[in-house]
Amino acid sequence: MSARIRLKRFGAKARPYYRIVVMDSRTPRDGKSLEEVGLYHPIEVEDKQLVLKEDRIRDWIEKGAKPSETVRKLLNRNNFYLS
Repeated sequence: MSARIRLKRFGAKARPYYRIVVMDSRTPRDGKSLEEVGLYHPIEVEDKQLVLKEDRIRDWIEKGAKPSETVRKLLNRNNFYLS
């Protein structure tokens, strides 16, 4: 099983918010996740948009999980450096 750190969509039409989750790479976008490691609200004010559990993200990356391109951009925007 290869794990991915990616977004899971919630919210109404034109009012999305996302959970940053760890999932098996073969599951659908809104399928069952292994763990929730953050939240992303693109409509909120800039400083309230992103909430991360950095220790859990680092732990999953050490175990071999790879972030999706969008999650990688969000982590870089929050000064979270991937080794």
